[in-house]
Amino acid sequence: HDLVVGGGPVSAHARIVTQVSRWDRLKDMAGVLTGFVGHLDEMPADTHLMLAGPDVLGVTDDPEGAEVLAECRALRAALDPAVRERVHLTALPMDDGDENAHLVNALQRYAAVVVQKSLFEGFGLTVTEPMWKARPVVASAIGGILDQIEDGVSGILLPDPADLAAMGHAVARVLHDEELAARLGTEARARVQDRFLGDRHLIQYAGLFAAMLDA
Repeated sequence: HDLVVGGGPVSAHARIVTQVSRWDRLKDMAGVLTGFVGHLDEMPADTHLMLAGPDVLGVTDDPEGAEVLAECRALRAALDPAVRERVHLTALPMDDGDENAHLVNALQRYAAVVVQKSLFEGFGLTVTEPMWKARPVVASAIGGILDQIEDGVSGILLPDPADLAAMGHAVARVLHDEELAARLGTEARARVQDRFLGDRHLIQYAGLFAAMLDA
């Protein structure tokens, strides 16, 4: 299965900025691409962008997904060749759940920075998953993400999801500061372990039931 729909192989030594999400306008993949390219001069020379979403090519029940992917491909095609080679679009197969999970896991673990620049978001697994893998996350300060990330401690929040300059600056800051990236990743994993793992919720439910029985 050919996963690459825009861009060739990425060097094993490259730093990858990754967003994994649906090809959905509310996830603003095009905005991530535009913000990354517009601030590429602030980032290390080995930095690449990887936008990864489900394989919607030829799928008739997700017309918006196909449209958004086509828009991202057009944006990439219009770039200067030297910039274009640092932007990659990937369509992940959806017919095998285990394969999809392994691919997403690999993309998140390999990422130097994970972005989730959604315009609307509930509780985002694409935020919690890289946090658990100790990756630094730059995400929009909206919806459930506000509960997931403590700004400047377990990730970086973008007050305005439409502010592409702020996104570019935040990503560049993390890429240039290895100590900051490591600290954000460590705190992110600890926050997920403390707040969002299943065992914690079981303990909370047990405490609730015990209190109800005591009453």
